[in-house]
Amino acid sequence: MFIDSAKIKIKAGNGGNGAVSFRREKYVPKGGPDGGDGGKGGSVIFMVNLGLRTLQDFRYKRKYRAEDGQNGGKANRTGKDGEDLIIKVPPGTLVKEEETGRVIADMVKPGEKVVIARGGRGGAGNQRFATPTRQVPNFAKPGEEGEELSVILELKLLADIGLVGFPNVGKSTILSVVTSAAPKIANYHFTTITPNLGVVDLGDDSFVLADIPGIIEGAHQGVGLGHEFLKHIERTKLLIHVVDISGSEGRDPLEDFEIINDELKKYNKQLAERPQIVAVNKIDITENLEEKLKNFKEAIEPKGYKVFPISAATSKGIKELMRYGAKMLKELPETVIVKPEEKYVYETKNEEDFRVYKENTVFVIEGKWVEKLIASINFNDYESLQYFQRSMRKKGIIDALEAKGINEGDTVRVEDIEFEYYK
Repeated sequence: MFIDSAKIKIKAGNGGNGAVSFRREKYVPKGGPDGGDGGKGGSVIFMVNLGLRTLQDFRYKRKYRAEDGQNGGKANRTGKDGEDLIIKVPPGTLVKEEETGRVIADMVKPGEKVVIARGGRGGAGNQRFATPTRQVPNFAKPGEEGEELSVILELKLLADIGLVGFPNVGKSTILSVVTSAAPKIANYHFTTITPNLGVVDLGDDSFVLADIPGIIEGAHQGVGLGHEFLKHIERTKLLIHVVDISGSEGRDPLEDFEIINDELKKYNKQLAERPQIVAVNKIDITENLEEKLKNFKEAIEPKGYKVFPISAATSKGIKELMRYGAKMLKELPETVIVKPEEKYVYETKNEEDFRVYKENTVFVIEGKWVEKLIASINFNDYESLQYFQRSMRKKGIIDALEAKGINEGDTVRVEDIEFEYYK
């Protein structure tokens, strides 16, 4: 089963907390601070693995978390960094941020690595806060939280050549004849509902061929399974446009040809400009073949299309078609890959970090930043309280409280801690 999209949640590791510790040595009754820094949280890294062809694994596991950094220790010991989490994806995986839809990474090259969520920095131990005037800092910084986000994974085929055309024109049969792929083949529309891949081995040359599920009129608007099918063509260098010259489905082959190209153009103009070889199939069951073939060629060859009459059922003309495709591939440049947008990096902003409001007579402060700060403060230590007040002012929280009309002696609450406000 070919899975071409998945949604997963990833969480980088949190940084370890800095330690509050003091030297305790014999004959050194008042040793200085020696609390070590916390370790860095592990990052979530995506890596291209050539051995993977689908996103199947992401159906069964949808939450991924890197290791947290360890807390700092006494004697200036730094906490161990958390291990990075490596998530392997197939080549051609597009990584998008679910919330914004922006492209974070386009994973193509073998072994390519991209950091999708960065681990939090470790907090500073109390030894870093020692100054000539503050010799006994009784506080340390907590570690930062690692980035967390939901991402959409999309696998766009890295096929060299894509087979396109209406349902039942013989694309799956062609693929089964020239590769070891074994698509299910039957005579009804949407026989193929997911792309099938196969390697065409010509002895001295080879390439990847994809049977793109049948496109119908209105596909660019999502008719049928339009959008799901069309997006798989975007990376192919070359298209083999298969038409049924016999008209066995009651359709006109020339009209089919124009409709498919129109759908490609409406979906993506670059697709319509992709080089095409035209494979006129089912010549073995076509009545008045020469006349129909002559009329078809006269209509499209002046536009620059190369036409190959073939029979997928009997393999007639198939080898010549594949060799011509291999020849064209060598002359074509790589297809344009989706350019990732600049990765969104969360920047600390006052309005996002905290919220100040009045609840009856109590001024309430909410937000992760201030909650972390509170967790690192020793409220029985004067210097620690001074550090707390300076940090609150620097962050803009004091200004926000004053804007809400706070006065000296009023009560302030952060989580379950209450204290009186004094300038």
